[in-house]
Amino acid sequence: MAELRSENLNQKKFCAAIIVTHNSQECLSLCMKALFAQTRLLDLIVIIDSGSTDASYLKLDYLSDPSVKICLLKNNVGFCQGNNIGLSYIPSDTDYLLFLNPDTFLTPHFIQDALALMDKEAFEKVAALSGWLLGFDLELQQETGNIDSSGIFRSWYGRWFDRYQGERYREDWKGGFEFVPALCGALMFCRYSALESVLLGPNQIMDPSFYMYKEDIDLSVRLRQQGWVLGFDPQLKAYHCRGWKKDRTKVARHFRLISARNEMKLYRRMKSPFYLYAVLKYSMVKIFDL
Repeated sequence: MAELRSENLNQKKFCAAIIVTHNSQECLSLCMKALFAQTRLLDLIVIIDSGSTDASYLKLDYLSDPSVKICLLKNNVGFCQGNNIGLSYIPSDTDYLLFLNPDTFLTPHFIQDALALMDKEAFEKVAALSGWLLGFDLELQQETGNIDSSGIFRSWYGRWFDRYQGERYREDWKGGFEFVPALCGALMFCRYSALESVLLGPNQIMDPSFYMYKEDIDLSVRLRQQGWVLGFDPQLKAYHCRGWKKDRTKVARHFRLISARNEMKLYRRMKSPFYLYAVLKYSMVKIFDL
C-alpha cells in the first residue's frame, strides 16, 4: 500500500473510495456526479477499470480532478481482484475506505454523516457502515420507490438475502442504528484499521477466487469473526441500480453458478452446517439450471 498522503490533508480524517468498473458507461457519470456533490468530499477516488471493451467513457470531466486515480486493466479480472488492485493505491494511513459500485449513487450528506457516526467513541468497534439502498431505474432515470437493501440477513435454512428488498420505502420508517449480520457490497463505508485486520494477503481484502457475488458476505463474516461489528443507519441513503434480475432463470447460468459456488466456499470456510444447503443449491443450478 502507498505510504504517504498529501501534506495538506493531514489535518482531517482521510477518506478514500474504490470503484471497480466494467462497461459501466451507463452509470459511472451519475456515480461520480453524486460523489462530487457531497458536502464532505472524498480525498481520493480510485477507479479500477476491469477490461471494459471501450474505456472511452472514463474520460469524464470529473476524472481530471487530482483526487481521482484511474487504473486501466486489459482483462476483466473480476470485482474481487479489482478491489484488491484498488487497495494497492490506498495510502496506509487512510482512516476510512468506501467500497462503491459504479451503479450506486450517494445522497449529498452520506460521507459527512457516515464519517460523523464512525468517529464517535461508541462506534469504535464498527468495522463497516451502510444505510438504505433504494432502487433506481437507469433506463427511466428515476427512483423506483422500492428498497434494494437494508443489510444482508440469513434465513433459518441458510439462504442469505437483502432485508426488505422489493418493499416500498417510506420516509416515516421507524427505527434507528442497528447491528446487522452483513452488508451489501455495493456500498460499504469501512474503517481502514478493521480492513487491515482481515487481509488475506498483501493488498488482498477480497478472495479473488470468488470473482464476484457473495464476496460482501465473506468480508462481513471475516470482520465479525475478528470481533468487529457491522452497522446499518437509516439516516444514510443511497440509490442502487441492481443488475441481478428478480427472476433467477433470466440470469445467465454462468453467473448463477458463480454465486452458488461462492456460497459453498463461504459456508465451508465458516465450517457451517449450512454448507449442506449451499451444496444442494449449487447442484440445483448445475443439474437442473434453476
